[in-house]
Amino acid sequence: MDFTIRAVRPEEHEELGDLTGLTYLNDGLLLHGEDDFYLDVLKDTARRARESEVLVAVDADDAVVGGVTFAEGGTAWADIAVPGEAEFRMLVVAPATRGRGVGEALVRACVDRARALTGCARLVLSTDAKMASAHRIYERLGFARTPERDWEPVPGHVLRTYALEL
Repeated sequence: MDFTIRAVRPEEHEELGDLTGLTYLNDGLLLHGEDDFYLDVLKDTARRARESEVLVAVDADDAVVGGVTFAEGGTAWADIAVPGEAEFRMLVVAPATRGRGVGEALVRACVDRARALTGCARLVLSTDAKMASAHRIYERLGFARTPERDWEPVPGHVLRTYALEL
């Protein structure tokens, strides 16, 4: 598959927001389905792009086939990253393009961005236990589990954490 990783454009905000929301819904990652409060957060790409860095993977026709949010530690979009770290969130790949390297390319782009940050020692992330294919990407790229940092964004929903030392 031929694709490019770049910053999201304003005219792509809605498309990426829809992809992100539908991915979380269809993959069973929202505890309350369509009524989950987090769905609105996932779909609000414009806000994420204003307050952090949002990357997209686009195919040869410029269709959005994936996306990710990258944030420096201690900023509004960093759930677990502290100053001196970076974090990525909301990694999604369109179902029709899974297994073609899009997710890994998006993660590698985040690794590159973290390495370019002055004083950034590690890149961290939170993930649902159900995201086994994503876990394989993280481990293949050298991320290690950090169970001491696992957390619950809402009671009963434990997220696993990983870190890559830079």
